[in-house]
Amino acid sequence: MRWLFLLLLVLNVFYYIWHQQEAPLRAKDVTPLSLYRGGQQDIRLLSEASDSARDKAKDAQAVTGCLYLGGFARQDAAQGLERRLSGMDVKFQALPRGGSESDGYWVRVAPESRRWLDGTQLQNLSKEFNELKHKIMPCEGVAPEE
Repeated sequence: MRWLFLLLLVLNVFYYIWHQQEAPLRAKDVTPLSLYRGGQQDIRLLSEASDSARDKAKDAQAVTGCLYLGGFARQDAAQGLERRLSGMDVKFQALPRGGSESDGYWVRVAPESRRWLDGTQLQNLSKEFNELKHKIMPCEGVAPEE
């Protein structure tokens, strides 16, 4: 029985060596995906098309909507923002605090003054005021009247 086991073991070793000599492993050449796709770069999914339509609608709202700055929990932080906006010659309207505690203090920037507050100015204000948030929303019916 031992001789049969040793014979099978030697045959397996020879078979492994013979199999490795017939099919050596080589690295396969892989073409980049950009070359493979060629002119099909402009194909989009239906969900992506609806996303781009939604983005266009959001851009149109951004032109017609009002810019709101704030979200401060304390009124003195909101007053600091108002002083900073006054120094930048930006027209704004302070809004009364909403009913819930999560609303915070907000300031509505006048549409004619929005051109003074581009992305870099908003980033600078965000660095200066830690809690600062900005939203573009419809101008009417946002703030509750007290």
